[in-house]
Amino acid sequence: MYAYYQGCSEGGREGWSQVQRFADQFDGAAIGAPALRYGQQQVNHLAASVMEQTMGYFPPSCELDKILNLTIAACDPLDGRVDGVVSRTDLCKLSFDLDTTVGQPYSCEATTGSGTGGFGDLARRQMPSSPTPAQNGTVTAQGAAFAAMYYDGLHDSAGRRVYLSYQPGSTFADGATRYDETTGTWGPSISRLGGEWVARYLQLRDTSSLDSLANVTYDTLRDWMLYRMERYADSLQTTSPDLGAFRAAGGKVLHVHGESDDSIPAASSVRYYESVRGVMFPGRDADASSAALDEFYRLFLVPGGAHCGGNSRQAGGGWPQTTLQTVIDWVEKGAAPDRLSSTGEGGIDSICRWPLRPLWSGNGTRLDCVYDQASFDSWQYTLDAFKVPVY
Repeated sequence: MYAYYQGCSEGGREGWSQVQRFADQFDGAAIGAPALRYGQQQVNHLAASVMEQTMGYFPPSCELDKILNLTIAACDPLDGRVDGVVSRTDLCKLSFDLDTTVGQPYSCEATTGSGTGGFGDLARRQMPSSPTPAQNGTVTAQGAAFAAMYYDGLHDSAGRRVYLSYQPGSTFADGATRYDETTGTWGPSISRLGGEWVARYLQLRDTSSLDSLANVTYDTLRDWMLYRMERYADSLQTTSPDLGAFRAAGGKVLHVHGESDDSIPAASSVRYYESVRGVMFPGRDADASSAALDEFYRLFLVPGGAHCGGNSRQAGGGWPQTTLQTVIDWVEKGAAPDRLSSTGEGGIDSICRWPLRPLWSGNGTRLDCVYDQASFDSWQYTLDAFKVPVY
């Protein structure tokens, strides 16, 4: 009899906790977008609001929406095909200048508060929604600067990197703002996910939100991350890179992450995969260590994918629907997945295995999975704000 695990987000984190700590309990696991570094991840949801507070500028929701749409349109063709999907967020990160959005006009109808700037269900979970007026304007230099900072990620006051960033083309969910009908101005909308984490589990108060981020700086966020990373190292943090026991037990892990995830950066999963590769096979070159890891652990980044599912903003990307059956076939039949099938509206039906990246040729008719060193490097981060390793 075989035993399998399947879960995404918090369920993905719990899946890795089982693989890392109880290696012989599951023969295979299908894990999606795991919240691996809980101590950092929840605090990171507050970073965008602190960026806006520090800048003294809170972008209207329609301005952020326009910047997002322009980013998607500019970066869509970088993979060799125009299909409404940013399949190569790495190339977008390397080549797209957000300053080119400045001056572009935007227009949005008034809303009643059922949504948050068009960012969908995830944003409603992360941010309290509020009514917004009809909006007409042009993208400002401040709006573009915020977007660039958002996609670059959190740094402390000394310029040291604190945490990973979201990929270009993911929505600005953490940066959603709130319209004050009384003053007619835009202000912060503090993430519920980050707010509750800090209030309840760091400040130990019986409340589910933060009322204010007054006096909270980038250094404050850094210190909160470090404190909780250490406090929950043996429970909520599931980043142990030594999977030797799971490998010895014959286990297999199929790990997927939406490349445009706007809640847990896709780079989080890349960092963990690369940490496992480096720790378990330190004496081997890149090809040999990747081949060894491929024997039991494979990572797939879903083009256009959002958090644990498809993305209405990039509907052509879809989402793999048979990950559990795929890992079952891998365990029981030895059918290791080279690519995954997807369900996108735009015809993307094949997902490349990391570290290979999608590249279309033949006028968008042929998909190749290629290795690109510059793109690979763009996914690697040095978290030099911490003196301890962050796997």
